[in-house]
Amino acid sequence: MRRALAAVVLTASLTACGGTSAEHTITVFAAASLTDAFTAEAEAYTKRTGVHVRFSFAGSQDLVAQLNQGAPADAIATADTATLDKVVAKHDATALFARNRLVIVTAPGNPKHIGDTGDLARHDVVVVLAAPTVPAGKYAAAALQAAHVTVRPRSLEDSVRGVLTKVELGEADAGIVYTSDAKSAGPKVSTVALPTSPVATYPAAALDAAGQSFVGFLTSIEGQAILARFGFMPPP
Repeated sequence: MRRALAAVVLTASLTACGGTSAEHTITVFAAASLTDAFTAEAEAYTKRTGVHVRFSFAGSQDLVAQLNQGAPADAIATADTATLDKVVAKHDATALFARNRLVIVTAPGNPKHIGDTGDLARHDVVVVLAAPTVPAGKYAAAALQAAHVTVRPRSLEDSVRGVLTKVELGEADAGIVYTSDAKSAGPKVSTVALPTSPVATYPAAALDAAGQSFVGFLTSIEGQAILARFGFMPPP
């Protein structure tokens, strides 16, 4: 139902764009884990509509806090539905557009020989995680609890990209990030499967008419192909 609504909105918006919208710009708040995929989405969207997209990437909880404090945006995409539900502003055309799983990332070649979540509790392994207020942090905590593993992280980051960066820079031996983040890092990290990972669900909401077309684009065939290229799974 939501995807059907979004598709209708997309069709109507594309028809309305015409030649006068080339200089129009919309602002989209998006979870940090969407950075690479949404940059590609924006390029394709601008090519199709002539509408440019300006992003603010951060932890989902920070984005919602900014919106609730009056920051202007046309649409928002978060890494879980619970965080999006905290948006005070009226929003329409909400759509689930992607899913994701968690993995353990290590230095290239996995020099500490981390094989599973149990190794994250070793005293010789420096671990960083996303903070519990961040969707990635909540998902990681759930995965560790399901594995009956207690980890004492060196730091708690305010976004999942903060976790990835510390592992890439060698400031941590391991961290838990989304599959899409690990894919974006390429050879800068090695990955270890996390069988107890819950599935993260990504919703997007238009905050005004200007954002409805972009939300619809995310669930279009073209938008979904871009997300898949960056390691995201399709919505349920």
